[in-house]
Amino acid sequence: MKIDFTKGDGLVPAVIQDNTTMQVLMVGYMNEEAYLKTESEKRVTFYSRSRQTLWTKGETSGNFLSVVEMSADCDDDAILIRVDPAGPVCHLGTYSCFGEEEPRGFLYKLENIINSRIEEDTAGSYTNKLYRKGINKVAQKVGEEAVELIIEAKDNDIDLFKNEAADLLYHLLILLKAKSLRLSDIEAVLAGRHRADLK
Repeated sequence: MKIDFTKGDGLVPAVIQDNTTMQVLMVGYMNEEAYLKTESEKRVTFYSRSRQTLWTKGETSGNFLSVVEMSADCDDDAILIRVDPAGPVCHLGTYSCFGEEEPRGFLYKLENIINSRIEEDTAGSYTNKLYRKGINKVAQKVGEEAVELIIEAKDNDIDLFKNEAADLLYHLLILLKAKSLRLSDIEAVLAGRHRADLK
């Protein structure tokens, strides 16, 4: 990868993105020395415009940014760096410099919808009706959907397969609610396993 450091008086913006969540965490600047140090050490190092020196993110806090992948933009004058952060990235202690909350995709929105249907005891709601039948019935439904997904996996109708996969995830969210768990609890287990694999 060749970066053009001539356009910005020797500096290029470096956009830092979480490799797991894809959220933008921060933006810093690099000169060629910072870029080469980042590339060789696999930890993000910036050039501080105020102090006019290199600084490795996390050298004080311990919240280093481990490089997963680096890519240049179409003009070769900006860098996108995907990282595994060791902790909060912002100096204010938040996950990102662009907001406090970690990003949540549609599954989290669906989880909130499911929870509200149950907590508000919404009449006529399939979700609420199934939940009220108890954990055994919910668990049975998850099992049925898993079997249906396996059956569709052996066929070649990708649309049916996707629909069965969606059904399984939907019913799993209801089961998590019945167990007083959240999707984030399961995500934390997976993230913990991933971190253990990196050691």
